[in-house]
Amino acid sequence: MSAEAESPAVADVAKPPSYALPLSRGPFTFGLIGGLGVLTAIAIAQMVVSSLSVIVLIVVAMFLAVGLNPAVEALQRRGLARRWAISIVFAGVIVAFALFGLAVVPPVSKQLAEFIAAVPGYVTELSNHPTLRQLDADYQILPKLATFVTSELGPSLASGVVGAGLVVLDGVFTTVTLLVLMLYFLGSLHTIKSYMLKLVPASRRERTGEITEQILDGIGGYVAGNVLISVIAGLLTWIFLSIVGVKYALALALVVALTDLIPLVGATIGAVLVTGVGLLQSLPVGIACAVFFVIYQQVENYLIYPRVMKRSVDVAPAVTVIAALFGGALLGIVGALVAIPVAAAIALIIREFVLPRQARA
Repeated sequence: MSAEAESPAVADVAKPPSYALPLSRGPFTFGLIGGLGVLTAIAIAQMVVSSLSVIVLIVVAMFLAVGLNPAVEALQRRGLARRWAISIVFAGVIVAFALFGLAVVPPVSKQLAEFIAAVPGYVTELSNHPTLRQLDADYQILPKLATFVTSELGPSLASGVVGAGLVVLDGVFTTVTLLVLMLYFLGSLHTIKSYMLKLVPASRRERTGEITEQILDGIGGYVAGNVLISVIAGLLTWIFLSIVGVKYALALALVVALTDLIPLVGATIGAVLVTGVGLLQSLPVGIACAVFFVIYQQVENYLIYPRVMKRSVDVAPAVTVIAALFGGALLGIVGALVAIPVAAAIALIIREFVLPRQARA
C-alpha cells in the first residue's frame, strides 16, 4: 500500500477527537478562563466605582499640586530652598481656606441665630391676630400646630441637624485629606516625574521629558490664571456690593470667586446667587446687581480671560467648551475643572507626536 493511501489513517491517529483533548486545551478550560476573566473585570470595575471618591480626591490633589508648583519654583528662583518654598505656598493655601471660612460662617450663624430669636415674636404676633384667633377658636389650629411641632417637626429637625453635622464633619475631613495629599504631591513632584520617565524607553526619554514639562507648565499656568481671574471677580464684586450697600458683601464676593473657578457656568451661578440676595434686600439693589454681573461677565469673557490664559492653555474655544461639557458629565465640577488642561495636554501630544508621524508616512 502506498504512503498516499496510508496518510488519512495517520492523520486520524495524529488528531484525536475533541473529547480526548488535554484539559489545558479543552473547551471547558477555555470557558472557565474566559468566565474568570469576565468576573475579574467586573470586580475591578466595582472596585473602581466604590473607590471613585478617593480617586477623584487624589486627582484633585495632584492637579492642585501641579498648579501650585510654579509658585514654588518662583520662590526657589529667589533663593529659597524647595522645602521652605512649599511651606510658604502651603501656608498661603491654609490662610485662604481660613479666610473663606471666617467670612462665610459668621454671617450664616448670625442669620440663623437672629431667626431663632425672632421665632417667639412671630408666634406671639400670629396668636394675637384677630383672624387667626377666630380660626383657632373654630378649628383648634394652635393645639394641632403644637402637636405637629412636638411629634413630627421636632424629631425631623433633630435628625436633620445630626445629618448636617455629619456632612460638615465629612467636609472637614475631606478638606484636610485633600490638603495633606496636595502637600505630599507637591513635595515629591520631581520624584514622581523622574520615576515615570524611567518607564519610557531611553531613546525617547529626553523628548518625553520636554513634553511633560510643557504639559505641567500648561496645567500650572491654567490653575494660576483661573485663580487670578476668580480673585479679580471676587474683588470687583466686593467693591461693587460695598458701594451698593448689600449685606455681607465680603461673604458674597468670596462665593462669587469660588463659583467663578467652575468653567462655563460658574460665573453665572455666582451672579444668580448674589442677585437673588440683592432682590431679597430691595428691588433696585437686585436690578443693580444683575446689570453689574451682565457687564462684568462680558469684560471677563472678552478681555480678562484671553489676556490671562493666552500663555497657559493653547486650546480652541470650541474644544474648551466640549472638554468642559464631557468632564462635567463624567466627574461633575471636578471633571469640568480638570478637562480643559487635559484637553490642552492631549492637543500638545497630538501636535508633537501624531502629526509629525503622519507627515512622514
